[in-house]
Amino acid sequence: MSEPTHRRRWLTICAITASAGLVAIPASGASGGNGSPFGVRALKQLAAERAQSVGALSPKVKAEDGDDGNEADEIAEGADQYAEARTSPGIVAPGAYGAAWSSLSALPRTGGSWRNVTNLPYDSDDSRYRDIDSNSSGGSGNVTGRMAAMAADDDGYVYAGSAGGGVWRSKRGGGHWKPISDKLPSQSTGALALDPGGRLWLGTGEANTNADAYLGSGVYVLSDPHHGTFSSRSRVGGDQLESTTIRQLRFGGGKVWAATSEGVWSHSTKTLKGAWKLEYAPNPEYLPGGSKAADDSAAYKNITNDIAIDPKDPSKVILAVGWRSGDDYNGFFAKDSKGTWTRITSGFGDLPTDADNVGTVTFARSADGSRYYAIDQSPEQLASNPDSGLEGIYSAASPFGPWTKVADYKQLAADNSALTTAGYMPGVQAWYNQFLTVDPANPKHVYAGLEEVYESKDGGSTWSTVGPYWNFTFPCWSIDPAEQTGDCNQTTHSDQHGVAIGRYHGKSFVYVGNDGGAYKRPVNGSQDASGHATDWTSLNDGTIDTLQYYSVGIGNDLDHGGVSVTGGLQDNGQSVLRSNDTVMGSNFGGDGGDTLTDPTNGCNIAEEYVYLAVQITQNCAVNNGSWITDASKATSYNVAPADNATSEARFIAPLATDAKDSNTWIAGGRHVWVQTHGYAIRSGSEWKSAYDLGAGRTATAVAASGGKVYAAWCGPCNDQGFARGISVGNADGTGWHDISLPATGTVPNRYLSGFAVDPKDSDHVFLAVNGFSRHWTEGPGAGVGHVFESTDGGTTWKDISANLPDVPTNSAIVTPNGGLAVATDLGVVYRAPGHTKWQRIGSLPAVAVLQLKLSPDGTTLYAASHGRGIYSVKVRDCD
Repeated sequence: MSEPTHRRRWLTICAITASAGLVAIPASGASGGNGSPFGVRALKQLAAERAQSVGALSPKVKAEDGDDGNEADEIAEGADQYAEARTSPGIVAPGAYGAAWSSLSALPRTGGSWRNVTNLPYDSDDSRYRDIDSNSSGGSGNVTGRMAAMAADDDGYVYAGSAGGGVWRSKRGGGHWKPISDKLPSQSTGALALDPGGRLWLGTGEANTNADAYLGSGVYVLSDPHHGTFSSRSRVGGDQLESTTIRQLRFGGGKVWAATSEGVWSHSTKTLKGAWKLEYAPNPEYLPGGSKAADDSAAYKNITNDIAIDPKDPSKVILAVGWRSGDDYNGFFAKDSKGTWTRITSGFGDLPTDADNVGTVTFARSADGSRYYAIDQSPEQLASNPDSGLEGIYSAASPFGPWTKVADYKQLAADNSALTTAGYMPGVQAWYNQFLTVDPANPKHVYAGLEEVYESKDGGSTWSTVGPYWNFTFPCWSIDPAEQTGDCNQTTHSDQHGVAIGRYHGKSFVYVGNDGGAYKRPVNGSQDASGHATDWTSLNDGTIDTLQYYSVGIGNDLDHGGVSVTGGLQDNGQSVLRSNDTVMGSNFGGDGGDTLTDPTNGCNIAEEYVYLAVQITQNCAVNNGSWITDASKATSYNVAPADNATSEARFIAPLATDAKDSNTWIAGGRHVWVQTHGYAIRSGSEWKSAYDLGAGRTATAVAASGGKVYAAWCGPCNDQGFARGISVGNADGTGWHDISLPATGTVPNRYLSGFAVDPKDSDHVFLAVNGFSRHWTEGPGAGVGHVFESTDGGTTWKDISANLPDVPTNSAIVTPNGGLAVATDLGVVYRAPGHTKWQRIGSLPAVAVLQLKLSPDGTTLYAASHGRGIYSVKVRDCD
């Protein structure tokens, strides 16, 4: 692993650990014909990596050591790096995204409008794609992007709140979705809740403490959720909850309570105007305006997770407070006789009250108030136990206890879980995966979500794994496409976040939200002999597109005409959409990173997992799974450069082809790697190091044209001595040199995220710079500007940002007519040829766009958004 990560106050996120889930491994590790699916070995690999970090650090995070808990595995590191790009070299002040959204909304618009390319079902079990690096046949079925919160009523209406793609409504018990929050300045959902009067409350700012979760703009309420849509006018209270994350909204005593990243707040549910009241913040000096607000640890000092309110006496309230990696303030709090919030130290029974064992907590209570349940993640377990961070699941007759432990990770693993591998057992990500709900008709019937979904019908005495992580580990599993997933039943996607129970046509259903979208089953559904549910239904029917793309690739579809579109996704592998498809398939599992697609043949694809773990296929990875018994029938190949093995590459590392020679590829890690065999490459040894950027440096962007190569790098890449630079040379290894970029100067000392080379002149290049400018970023040399131009091969640069909003920019591309399109964290902007001012392309919601690509004929621009799928627009319409 690279150097330890560091804590900082981030605008984009609450904390630095990432979403994890279905994990792919290189092809070389999967071929062998022993009959085991690759996924099982992937879990063992991840478990081993995690075990290496256990015991390395104290379970408690201390301000003086500046460490975040250092979960030394790839998912945490990837999360840190996503945030580094937006925050380094220092601290970003609250309000930056709101200001950027206002500026972007005020820009003039180009002609044309975006077309959603990926608004159709995405089948993660598509039987066409069962090659060695696919999770197809695992049992998740149709998927979409991460769903952070769910709500449902008794009239068949279901509401799904996505991580980065807004809130969606179904009036048919799930499916046939419509977006209802596109007008808001934040599309990141933290909490959804229906109050007793039927109003829908939305807390923005995802609070899963993962890196691609953005802060929100407050709480909104929808009086008529069956028909209305959220608007900025529906915000509750003032701006007190801007730039926070909101994990839970609870109701009691005429108030709504919000558990946020900056304390617990309350507001009247009757009068929606007026300021929110700060009920409790454990360390108020770290809040905005406080004496320590600028401290690097400020973002971690007031995290609250949930609120339990006694319905019989709403004045009795329990607060669950704490940072998942541990701090002195972690614990449970209630008001004493003097009305002061005081730590609970006794009387809780089995539920711990000490700071070391209270981390992320979720409460649930029965409809009649007779039963309470809680999940507790332990900072001490997280730091010392390689198997799980779960302290336990608990039950009580009152939120004040005494609580009885009704499950731990060993018990859940024994209940036919798919997670029985040492180092990766139930609750290993309990800081990230948690939900609880109780059947309104039965106080002893409870659903719990961690990585998997568990059900108990006797108050927690016994449990069934009704939604296993996947089916690969079970005897019923078969890769045979004729049997789809063999005798196994469909399960849910892994990593659970949101849950709700509602009724449709008089029948009760439980709705779960996870890293693969939304699923449902009857509340009193059926199980097989192993306790696995037999009746899950995926609600990801293609009308809800919240897919979180890192990349996009387009090539001609030689078999069917038109083009084939592919892209790498957070926790949903690589999607493949052929021109005649009505359903997208997945030919690659885990986290899909950067991708290369042959413009002349869309089935020639290079797919990156993480750290430059590049796989190559020349048939779209079409495979019926026969590689299980005959390794020679694999159609994907591991071609990772050497920096993959040494982890000297970014989590999502840059790949590019030479604009004038599609057989010449550039990959960036510590080295600038070049290979000249195009899609015929079969081994990582075919990459040659053209340039060594230096120890501690890793490439953040690469581009090439006519043999001239540009490479941007950072190192260190966090705010502890952040440095960046540009190196330029030739693909044959000659002429390499570092461009002089002073710490303060024209090009800011921030993350350099993308190049766009003029196809007519390789010395004419544009540079996209991430983060926020000096007005928002407190760091050495943060500078101003986001787009820069060089006409002398990168030797000198000119700021051409002009009226561009101050928002992180992620990539750029020169259009055939000489225009320049730039992808930002809030959409896409365009500068027409011969102009100096920027315009906004179309009217996408406030969603991050990470990569732009052109169609093979150059007439269409494709945008990979991290929360709303892939979009396209005709280039001619932009002028």
